[in-house]
This record gives sequence, structure tokens and C-alpha cells, in this order.
Amino acid sequence: MSHSHSHNHSDLKGRKLLITIVLNIVITVAQVIGGLVSGSLSLISDALHNFSDVLSLIVSYVAAKLSQQKASINRTFGYKRAEILAAFINASTLIIVAIILIKEAVERFQNPQQINSNLVIWLSLIAIIANGLSVLLLKKESTNNINMRSAYLHLLTDMLASVAVLIGGLLMKYYQLFWVDSLLTLLIALYLIYVGYDLLKTSTKMLMLFTPEHINIKDVVRAVNKLPKVNKLHHVHIWNLSDHELHLEAHLDLTEDINTTEFNDLLLKIEELLHEEFDINHVTIQPEYNKEDPKEVIVQD
Repeated sequence: MSHSHSHNHSDLKGRKLLITIVLNIVITVAQVIGGLVSGSLSLISDALHNFSDVLSLIVSYVAAKLSQQKASINRTFGYKRAEILAAFINASTLIIVAIILIKEAVERFQNPQQINSNLVIWLSLIAIIANGLSVLLLKKESTNNINMRSAYLHLLTDMLASVAVLIGGLLMKYYQLFWVDSLLTLLIALYLIYVGYDLLKTSTKMLMLFTPEHINIKDVVRAVNKLPKVNKLHHVHIWNLSDHELHLEAHLDLTEDINTTEFNDLLLKIEELLHEEFDINHVTIQPEYNKEDPKEVIVQD
């Protein structure tokens, strides 16, 4: 039952991503043409942002599909980390696009141009509606999956960027403030860096197998050490394999030479403790008794 539910949920994610990909391709083509015709850099920057969204959504879609693949002899974890890698790629593209936009905005500040504001207004309205629909489609999944969150953030920033372009179009139409176009481009780019950096930092920590921020290893060790027959939990590693899998690997020094059945009972208590208190759902323990090796919590392999 749980496998079927997971499979259906993944299929739903895939369908929603496909819809958002199509919507963003339409927006991108329309804005590129409109930006070239109107001369609006902010519209072209929004189109470039949308194009990066198309690429990131395709990466997210492929990663979502790969994550469903079963483990094998050559891929013992399957493709469970594909979605983290997708989030890293998406965050990187956000920052790269932002740097390109900043460069273009600075150049346009030095050489302002007259812009067809009517075209800017209508195309930004279309982009707001299309991106708004995409944001609503992915909002639920974005709360519990880093890959979907990266796609959601791309689309949310796109929608906000389109709102800014709309405001700029209105200011250009009624007040002839054409320098606003360059200012908006600069603001959109800075916002992309702000959003992209946080996602890049999170995905990088996961890829590097860093201890999750909400986990205090010393608290984990203290909790396990309180259990009967446990002397010291040491040589500890805790990491996210994926958004939904938190692994612990450690050595367990015992106070007495227990048999396998007794250790199985103790291991069950440890697994229940770690899952209930720290949400760790995959535990690998190496039992030891009177073994001569380093007993520090963290040991360099």
C-alpha cells in the first residue's frame, strides 16, 4: 500500500512539473519576442529568468523520475540523491542568471532607451497569470521535497519579477520613467541571488553529507548512552540521503559481552529512540566490547 501511494504521489509530481514546463515555454517565447520588439531589458531579463526556469523544471522532472528507480547491484542507493543534485543545479542557474542580468542592467543604465510600454504591460500580465498557476500547482509538494521546493522558488520569483515588470511598464507608460526598466532588472537579479544562495547552501550541505542543521550530535549521543548496557556511542556519522531519509552510522561500545539476541533487542530500542526524538529513520550500528579503538564521538576515517 505504501509503495503504491508513493508511486502515485511521484506520478502526480511529474504531471504537475510537465504542466509548469509547458506554461514556462509559452511565457519565455512570448517575452523574448516582446522584449526584442519593445526594447525592454526587464522583459528580456524576465524571459531569461523564465528560460532558466524551463531548464530547471526539466532537470526537476528528470530527477523526480530518476528518484523512483529501484536500487541495484551497481546503484545500491538507486537515484535517491538525484533530487538534491537537481536542487543544486537549479540554485546555481539562478545565481548565474542573476550575474548576467546585473551586467546588462548596469550597461543599460549608462545607455537608456525608449521602450514600448504597452507590450511590456500585457506580456507581464500574461506571465503573472501563467506563473501564478504554476506556483499554485507546486505549492503543496514544495513543503516536503527539496527538488520541488527549488522548482517552486524558481516560479515564485518569476511571478514576483513579472509583477515588478508590470509596475515598471505602468511607470514607463504614464510617467516616461524609462530608467525604471534597468532598475527593475537589477532588483530582480539581486532577489535571484538572495533566493538562490539559500537553496544552494542547503543542497550543498546535503551533497557534502554534512550533519543536518536541526540535529545536535551530542544530544543524540547523550540519549543513546542512557540506555541499559550502553557504554558509549562513538564514531558517529549523521546525514541526509534524501529529503525523507536521515541516516545514522556509528560504533556502539557495550558495558557487557551480550549475545546477538540481546543486541537485537537493544538495537530496536535505539532505533525507536532515534526515530521518535530525532526523526532518524535508518540506523547502522557496529557493536563493540573491549575493543581497542578511538572512542571519540567524531573520528576521522
